[in-house]
Amino acid sequence: MNPQDVVSIVDHTLLAPEATKEDVLKLLDDAEALGTFSVCVSPTQIPLPRETSVKVAAVCGFPSGAHSATVKAAEAKELADAGVDEIDMVINVGKAKEGDFDYIKNEIAAVREAAPNVLLKVIIESAALTDDEIVAACQASVDAKADYVKTSTGYHKAGGASVSAIKLMRETVGPNIGVKASGGIRDGKFATELIEAGASRLGLSGTQKVLDTL
Repeated sequence: MNPQDVVSIVDHTLLAPEATKEDVLKLLDDAEALGTFSVCVSPTQIPLPRETSVKVAAVCGFPSGAHSATVKAAEAKELADAGVDEIDMVINVGKAKEGDFDYIKNEIAAVREAAPNVLLKVIIESAALTDDEIVAACQASVDAKADYVKTSTGYHKAGGASVSAIKLMRETVGPNIGVKASGGIRDGKFATELIEAGASRLGLSGTQKVLDTL
């Protein structure tokens, strides 16, 4: 796969709790030099320390998803007001395991309403869900007007992205909703497999290594 095609769909990501302003500046430098689609950072790194030519994404309800819908919506509004282009929100995974997908739909809808003009990606933590739960979480995301579904935070003990989850997510949402693979993508072979399975965006913290191994 052409490295330029891959890098053009990468969210170059820095979500380490200890990340500093200097780390974010390096992230921006690297993203611009590589030509990634965006950078993805924690909410307290917004606004960024300098302007950038790439899109700007920030996470919401991260990493556990166990925040209330009201808190997630308030965080999303603050990010939208600060000018981010995209928000990656984490669903309440416990509610998904309980089968309460009305709750999931409603919390996504609350974030959507709070940030109506921002591209919204919904992190379902696919490795922690059964296939039926993945399908239901994706359906709730579509019903709540999300723009993307996304596999993982990268912080859950169950693991990150998988080819099987991406295939199922793509089959569920169809061709008009984005599918983002993230979590544990460390080489070009795996990145290529995920794209071929249906991923239209990749979340990478080691972007250069992935490109070097294509």
